[in-house]
Amino acid sequence: MLWTRWLVLLLCWGATSGEQQADERDRAPAEVQADSRRQRSPPPVEPLDFGFVPAAVYDTHAYYEPGPIGLLFHMVHAYLYVVQPNPFPKDMIVKVIQQNMGGIKVEEWRKPENVVLLLQWIYYEAGFFICATIGITFVVLTPIIGMCFCVCRCCENCGGEMHQRQRKNVDCQRGFFTASLIATSIFMILGVLIAYAANHNISAQIKSTRRLINTNMRDLKTFANNTPAQVEYLTAQYTTAKNKVLSDLDNIGPLLGGRIHSQLEKEVVPSLDTALRMAGAMRETKEALENVSSSLEVLQEGTGKLHASLSGERASLSNTLSDPACTNGAVSHTCNTIRSTLSQLGVNADFSRLPDHTISHALDNVNTVLKTDLSNIVQKGYSSFNDTPRLVKEQTKNIVTGVKGMLDKIGTEINDFSKMFPVEASLANFTIFLNQGQKNIESFYPQIDQMDFYRWIGCVAVLCMVVLVLAFNILGLLCGTCGYDKQATPTTRGCLSNTGGNLLMAGVGFSFLFAWVLMGIVTILFVVGGNVEKLVCEPLANRQLFKIIDTPFLVHPAKKNFLPGMLFQNPNIDLTLGSMYRECYENNGLYHALQLETMFNINSFLNRTVYNRDLGKVFESVQIDLKDITLLEQAGRDNLINFANSGIGQIDYEAYLAEVNKGVTIVDLLSFSTDLEAQADQLPRGALENALKGHASSIRQIHREQVVPVEQAMSTLSQSIKQLQRMSSELPVKVTNILSAIDAAEYLITHNASHVVKQETKGYTQSLVGYFKQYTEWIKSSLTAEVAQCKPISNIVDSMEIVGCSFIVDSVNTFWFGLGGCCIFLVPSIIFSVKLAKYYRRMDTEDVFEEYSSPYNDTLTRFPRASAPPSYSDW
Repeated sequence: MLWTRWLVLLLCWGATSGEQQADERDRAPAEVQADSRRQRSPPPVEPLDFGFVPAAVYDTHAYYEPGPIGLLFHMVHAYLYVVQPNPFPKDMIVKVIQQNMGGIKVEEWRKPENVVLLLQWIYYEAGFFICATIGITFVVLTPIIGMCFCVCRCCENCGGEMHQRQRKNVDCQRGFFTASLIATSIFMILGVLIAYAANHNISAQIKSTRRLINTNMRDLKTFANNTPAQVEYLTAQYTTAKNKVLSDLDNIGPLLGGRIHSQLEKEVVPSLDTALRMAGAMRETKEALENVSSSLEVLQEGTGKLHASLSGERASLSNTLSDPACTNGAVSHTCNTIRSTLSQLGVNADFSRLPDHTISHALDNVNTVLKTDLSNIVQKGYSSFNDTPRLVKEQTKNIVTGVKGMLDKIGTEINDFSKMFPVEASLANFTIFLNQGQKNIESFYPQIDQMDFYRWIGCVAVLCMVVLVLAFNILGLLCGTCGYDKQATPTTRGCLSNTGGNLLMAGVGFSFLFAWVLMGIVTILFVVGGNVEKLVCEPLANRQLFKIIDTPFLVHPAKKNFLPGMLFQNPNIDLTLGSMYRECYENNGLYHALQLETMFNINSFLNRTVYNRDLGKVFESVQIDLKDITLLEQAGRDNLINFANSGIGQIDYEAYLAEVNKGVTIVDLLSFSTDLEAQADQLPRGALENALKGHASSIRQIHREQVVPVEQAMSTLSQSIKQLQRMSSELPVKVTNILSAIDAAEYLITHNASHVVKQETKGYTQSLVGYFKQYTEWIKSSLTAEVAQCKPISNIVDSMEIVGCSFIVDSVNTFWFGLGGCCIFLVPSIIFSVKLAKYYRRMDTEDVFEEYSSPYNDTLTRFPRASAPPSYSDW
């Protein structure tokens, strides 16, 4: 039908190749490939959220749990397995179908290969043949044996003689036959119950069939009604990818420009950082020169004052030692010792000789250099380089505008393509078809109910035959047992006992009348139902039947696959019934289940629209000029060169360090004062001792007030001189390296930035295409698993299996299984009934026993003699 073609075509519009051409994916500029150190993988594409496709909820649960009757079904399956244990003959059936597609011809079966197939088929059906033969034999022989039995009894043979011989084990035999007949009747009752349960199950499950039909029809309507919304949702989600691409295009400056900036900053930023650090080094150099200059002034002034103080103290101490008390023999030695150390009270370092003019000259040059703010110049370089995103945005305005127009065109083409098919009209027709089909099916419900009623009546009538025999057996047993009198002779048995025997014989007669009919019904149902179970239901349950239908070239030697040949008139498509059922059973999409991608080349449409090569070509033509970026102005370069030539390298650092490394005084004044006090303690108490201790105190004061400040100034001078020495030794090389690095970075921006631009533009383009790839991959996965989920199709197959096999075939097989058991037990029932009736029926003659004397012994010997029963007027 036309609507089915429209529906199939609709479902395949969203197929995607999901793959880029290898040359497009691996294309890169030859220059960038040569510089592998600058290659880097593009950043991961941000995942898009397309939401969830509107899901269809199906009502059918194609699962059947038979309940307690399932035990009977398992018994029947086990019996059929015993009858037919051979595996499913898939290969044999395929050969039979392939060799007889043109029609069955008698002469064809004479061929050796067909004879082999026939023998294989007979071997496979051997169990059924044997059972069917037994059944047919039973059907044929039962009426013949019954007729012969009747004739034989009419001739007073076969137990027909109304005479019963008296035996010692009469009671034992009667009990045995009674128990055997009761057991046989019980088994027959079980068979009737099994058959009746199966008969009732068919009627009950036929009513459940309506529910399955209604839910399956409802699911098909849900499928038809939900599919357009799903397809529309797929189409609408193009806007999600489009909006994300538009957002990236609007932010092309931060994105593409930022990528270019981050790629170039590996070379640019380190060079600017070193220049910025050099600006800090200039300020540190100025501070160090100032510290040297101020420290030098402090040292020169401090050492002058210290020299005067020490000279005065030395003269005063010399006058004290000139005291007459020092002439005393015991004291003179100590005074001479002190006098010999007076020469140590002097200044050791002389800072007045250091060339301070070099410091002043270098400081003046550095101050001149610092008048130019190198930090500000470097910050301008940073700002100029960080302005790359703005340059990219300004220079790609026209390209962005063209790409946006291209995206609008793609969206229009997708919408136009989806509107090419009359989706709603086709699905409306499909819904009308379903409604009409459901009405047609429902119109047969009364006829089905009537036919099922007749079937139920027929099965009950068949079971009533067995029930009639059972009724005679049970009544015969009850009457015979209750009316049996051990004291009565066979000819004097009561009416109730005689009635029981007659009822048993009536049961025998009806058994002969019904047994062959029942066995005929059992045989027919067994052959048909058993083969349907083994050849249809079991292979359908384990999907072996699909393998037969899916056998290549089964229908025609030139047609590979049956299903695509029937649906699409293309038998070469690799589509099988089993694969379609499996996909639908897993509730995947109809597009994937029917492999519609082999019929409709949607890939070319998507490559022409979503995967538009013009998009890549547009961005390949991107030309971004970064020559306006200036990292370091000429003033900054001159500033660095002037700083390198500021004269800090001409300072005599060795002379400064030599003086700094000297002590402030020749001797440590604290040690000298301590020794002086110790020597004064050796003198006799008096004015001399006190005078010497006063000099020691004065020397300590000089150390505290004059030496300590000088030492601090010397420490500052030492640190500053060492710092300047380190700076001066590396300054020319550092400045040269800084300028070289900045020149290299500017050369990279000016001459090699095009390679970086192409590389990063390619990554940016791949990110844009990645959004569309996500969209198409999402469409592909949605078509595979979410759009037009074909669970109703597998539910229909499963429902047919449930109705045909679980509801009908299993019940029919259980019916003949129970009825067949009744037929089998009719044979011992006949035998036991005939035997037992002899003990209940009133006989015409009986054995009479007489006594006589034996000539050989004195014992009594009894000889039976037939005697007629007594006559009673009231009998």
